[in-house]
Amino acid sequence: MSLNTLFSHIRPNDTEYQSDGLRDFFEYRDLGIVNATNGKVIAHLVRAKNEPEAGTGWHVHEADFQIVIMLKGWAKFMYEDRETLVSAGDCVHQAPGIRHFLFDYSEDMEYLEIVGPADFKSVPVNVPFEVPEPTGWKK
Repeated sequence: MSLNTLFSHIRPNDTEYQSDGLRDFFEYRDLGIVNATNGKVIAHLVRAKNEPEAGTGWHVHEADFQIVIMLKGWAKFMYEDRETLVSAGDCVHQAPGIRHFLFDYSEDMEYLEIVGPADFKSVPVNVPFEVPEPTGWKK
């Protein structure tokens, strides 16, 4: 057993979705991993809260490791000059320093994000690649 990590078990009713995460158009549900790993890793569920408008903007994450596992719905990203549709069941490893932009997503979008370290930074960057317009939720 490692002295640097703890056992953790979070059930669905243990934590609620919060609106105080990185993006105000998403909601985040903490999975208790920050405390269990003493800040080495964060794991949270992310879901759509509002219809896509401007998206995340171009940015990079100052992180050593990051994966996104799409649980429901879909999201469209630009990774450098490549448009990428990430659908339910897909897993994306976002390589450290990759420039990306989440610009569109479905109303039911929900994904698991795991990042190390837990206090990673999101840094805006200028990128000359054109980003498609979001399609908007169908009413």
